[in-house]
Amino acid sequence: MKLNRNFHLLLTGQSLANIGDVLYIVSIIYLIFELTSSATAAALVPFVITSSMFVSNTLTPLLMQRFDLKWLLVGSQMGKTVLLIVLALLLPYITTANFIVLFVLISWVALLDGCARPVTQALIPNYVKNDQLLKANGINETVTQLIQTAMWFVGSSLLIWLTATELVWLTAGLFLLSSLLLSGLDRIDSAPPEPQNKWQQLTKGWKTVSKTPVLKRIAVMDILETIAGAVWIAAILYVFVSEALAVDEKWWGFINGSFFIGLIAGSLICLRFSQWIENNLSRFILTGSIFSSAATILFGLNSVPAMALFLSVLVGIFSQLKNIPQQTVVQTSVPKEQLPTVFTTLGTIGMGTFGVSSLLMGILADLFGIRSVFVLSGVLLAIASWIAYRGRSHFRRTVQE
Repeated sequence: MKLNRNFHLLLTGQSLANIGDVLYIVSIIYLIFELTSSATAAALVPFVITSSMFVSNTLTPLLMQRFDLKWLLVGSQMGKTVLLIVLALLLPYITTANFIVLFVLISWVALLDGCARPVTQALIPNYVKNDQLLKANGINETVTQLIQTAMWFVGSSLLIWLTATELVWLTAGLFLLSSLLLSGLDRIDSAPPEPQNKWQQLTKGWKTVSKTPVLKRIAVMDILETIAGAVWIAAILYVFVSEALAVDEKWWGFINGSFFIGLIAGSLICLRFSQWIENNLSRFILTGSIFSSAATILFGLNSVPAMALFLSVLVGIFSQLKNIPQQTVVQTSVPKEQLPTVFTTLGTIGMGTFGVSSLLMGILADLFGIRSVFVLSGVLLAIASWIAYRGRSHFRRTVQE
């Protein structure tokens, strides 16, 4: 499929930034653990990042009112470049007495990063024709998942040859290159925004979601699916491998990897059969929800490691067979000028729900056993499937070019 220059620049620029994000998080977690020998301190890194991105998603509509989407994306990457340079300069002087500085800096980086994803999701429909949108989403998801799968291994391997400081310098270079590529994007022509006060700007996306039937259903499904997805965080999965499967730590890595392989496979299926899926969006959203639910429940009840790998792959595949068509529905559910605030609203819902549900699933696992949270996850996905079934007539394109 031939896609235009803007899509390729956006995909390449964001891919470099995504590679940089993983490398710098690997280096920071490594450094904090080396300084403190505390797993809790290292685990605070993703918590701080998620919390900051939640705040960022909430406040991004204020920036969208004042800045062009292209330059907002470029500005976020340039800001991350500057912060990573500052971080690289400070790292040699970080000790156990002042390592809190690291958390302040990664919080600032996450604040800038929080606006990048909704802006990217809103830009894709502006750079890609409607009949190519599902395939473009599939390409974007495939590349993103490949990066997530590969770079955690690559990043940890690079620490054999490079220091954490050198890895941060490498990340700063990737962010700089990303900024230069993204600055080559064409600006999006849009009507001047109507004058609004700050409260109106912050609540615009929430009002759009609440007044659009398909978006309201998707928001509820997102809440349920985000809570359900919390069982796949590393800490809970580690306990499952240890207690339910009774195998050693290497299976933790195998199951993590098989889940990402499933995500990649699901994205590739969407690419290969894009026209068929395009014509059956509601069926794939419903089917993906149902089979994700069934595979998750079976995973939680299973005690055979090899079967756990297979079921983990299935969960990943069916998740993508639902998520990519669902994203296409969101992108075509309202006029393009409303998409930035819609995606920031959905992002805020996702980030806030994930932060709470990660803690909740950990508590429930301690109280009722590790298998119970996977069964609960499957039940929540089943409820999401029921919502998808009841609203299946809404899952289609409603805005045309």
